[in-house]
Amino acid sequence: MSVNIEQLVSFFFEVGSLRKIVRSHRQTLLTEDFSDNISSHSYRASIIGWFLARIEEADPYKVVMMCLIHDLEETRTGDQNWVHKKYVKVFEEEVREGQLSLLPEAEEILKLSKEYQERKTIEAKVAKDADLLEQILTLKEYTWRGNKEAEKWLKGKEQEKLMFTKTAKSLAREVCRQRPSEWWDKLWVNTRR
Repeated sequence: MSVNIEQLVSFFFEVGSLRKIVRSHRQTLLTEDFSDNISSHSYRASIIGWFLARIEEADPYKVVMMCLIHDLEETRTGDQNWVHKKYVKVFEEEVREGQLSLLPEAEEILKLSKEYQERKTIEAKVAKDADLLEQILTLKEYTWRGNKEAEKWLKGKEQEKLMFTKTAKSLAREVCRQRPSEWWDKLWVNTRR
């Protein structure tokens, strides 16, 4: 396979810039959480996606790849929250083509991206569910810290209504039930070993 090293490294730098793009829900959720960026969102969505894929008997490779690239165009467009989407036209397909067309394996990545956007396959549906579950986890973390706007979204179950799989809906309900700190309840000790 012939590889243009210069283009590939430029792409890696572009992907790295996702760490610096804060999620636009900061505006509507009235939060100053700068640790919540596109990169951290895609990482947790990818972990969620792998587990969902295994449970739903979907291809975990495809699901994880879709989760990793689902917001890739936001390096060039920024993140658009649900208010922005009402007023702003973003040429996502054009951005993806510009980002990926000259890279090795561009055809495969563009195909995965298109499949994700169309939401016709089980993998695309599972990847979208992972994206939404990650948002629900974030909302739960914000409500735990007293964010009333996040609490309103979480109680309205807007994301859960958009989910495809029973597993994702079940996980969403458990996220709403569980405390964000519950994972370490039985791990902490007050003395050293």
